[in-house]
Amino acid sequence: MGGAMAGTDGERRPLDGLITEPAADPAGPAVRGSGVKRAAVGRLALLALLWGSSFLWVKVALRGFSPMQLVFLQVLLGFVVLTPIALSRGLRFPRTASTWGHLFVAAVVANAIPYLLIGIGVQTVDSNVGGVLNATAPLWTVAIAYLAGSDRAITVYRALGISLGFLGTIVIFSPWRAAGEIATVGGLACLAAAASYGVSYVYMGRFLANRGVPPLMLSASQLGAATVLLAFALPFAGLQPITWRADAVVSILIHGMLCTGAAYVLNYRLISDEGPTAASVVTYLLPVVSITLGALVLHESVTVGMAIGTALVLTGVFLARRRRI
Repeated sequence: MGGAMAGTDGERRPLDGLITEPAADPAGPAVRGSGVKRAAVGRLALLALLWGSSFLWVKVALRGFSPMQLVFLQVLLGFVVLTPIALSRGLRFPRTASTWGHLFVAAVVANAIPYLLIGIGVQTVDSNVGGVLNATAPLWTVAIAYLAGSDRAITVYRALGISLGFLGTIVIFSPWRAAGEIATVGGLACLAAAASYGVSYVYMGRFLANRGVPPLMLSASQLGAATVLLAFALPFAGLQPITWRADAVVSILIHGMLCTGAAYVLNYRLISDEGPTAASVVTYLLPVVSITLGALVLHESVTVGMAIGTALVLTGVFLARRRRI
């Protein structure tokens, strides 16, 4: 995924041409409703494609850039895309020091750390492995929320979901296979990135969700904070020579501008129109997109263990998100 960002509110405004509001339809409500539903499905599919393909773009971008260089350019490009859209909507940057303090913490656990871990991990494992392990983020969120006291309600569904997700992760890693590429530092780095996302969701829910700042501007501000932090870190870990390859440059542009920038605008609109429950369906599509693109574009193998483990993880996510019983 592009990373953890703040949620969204219920605003219904056009997003400056990038994603437009449906025009009034003289044919009547039934036809208009059908058109809106098709548009929502299209946005959902596009969002799944953008976020699901992010591990592919990371894998290709690493042919020319180091992980630190990649992450810095990713957040910078995302900030450059999101900020003009937010400002053109009349939104303003946060003005309190406490909000910015929390944004910098969120930028560390939601952007800098997981993005860097993914870059390090995908250097040694296939992109589809990173995509599948990233799907465990909701399970980490439930577990961390419980440990942090943010949500002590462990239902039967949640307990079963976390257990299935844990089992699926073990199947994906296949520790009984001595030659398994997943059970490496790279695989563990990707799993740690998902855990960092879980920490960030809980942190942002507690400290950033109710500060009166529109989520689109919170997301832009968070990327700005991440850009500043990584700019200071770049001289210490990002001065390796860059290999100027066309595929690497194009990949980093797509990953930063579309998967990290435009995708959040798309997500904002999807949640605004359809609600968070409908928008959350994208979680289940990401590993499918990642596995498919990895196989088709990079000719990565798909093992039986990966397929079974992915199914277990997604089933676990589905159960863990249920609120009753």
